[in-house]
Amino acid sequence: MTRTDKPAGALRQSRIPVQAKLAAAWASFMFLYIYVDYLALYKPGFIDEIRAGVVHEFDTGPTFVALALTLMAVPIFMILLSTALPARVNRATNLVVATLYIPVSVYNADGESWTYLYFYGLSIGLELLLLAFILRAAWTWPRTLRATAGHDLAQARV
Repeated sequence: MTRTDKPAGALRQSRIPVQAKLAAAWASFMFLYIYVDYLALYKPGFIDEIRAGVVHEFDTGPTFVALALTLMAVPIFMILLSTALPARVNRATNLVVATLYIPVSVYNADGESWTYLYFYGLSIGLELLLLAFILRAAWTWPRTLRATAGHDLAQARV
């Protein structure tokens, strides 16, 4: 190992496109969303309720399974859509979907016992932080300045 007397410079902050930030945030949201559901299986009696055909007071029939898949599929597709949609549509889609998922995340604690307050408080809090990040990133999406006709003429004369 060699040692130099040159001081190390400050780390350079690289610019990450908004689309990549949004896709990463949606991927993080999905990991959290899935692991919260997975860890809930460890609650005593939870698997017995599933075996009895009930989850969160809902019957686990085809309608429940289809709705659960839809709730999971939307954020999953947001990972792709955040990188593939044009900027204007992308911004609007992220604002709408993230806003709609705030009550979905909060609803997960409905009817839960106080015993699991920390678990649901932490998981919902983290989900809401990710959704807030998505909303902020989409809301503050950088804009390009439009050239006005007068400005273009002034530039042409110089």
